[in-house]
Amino acid sequence: MRLIKTADFKKDLKSLPKDILVIITKQEKIFLKNWIDSRLHTKRIKELKGVFSFRITRQYRVLFRFEEETAVFFKIGHRKDVYDF
Repeated sequence: MRLIKTADFKKDLKSLPKDILVIITKQEKIFLKNWIDSRLHTKRIKELKGVFSFRITRQYRVLFRFEEETAVFFKIGHRKDVYDF
């Protein structure tokens, strides 16, 4: 599986605490092996067609979608804020 990170995702990533950046690297490796691994707590977002989320920690989430064989990470942030559009 290929992975693309949008410019908005990269911008959000820069504002995260350093300890979260370490964890996301680990979670990303798990995601690339098996995006529905139970350690990620992957969920479909009902309100947004074709959008899923997975946990980095209890507080932080990544939002992504699939475009053919590619996963597109487009938003990352605190769970209270990440779902606001």
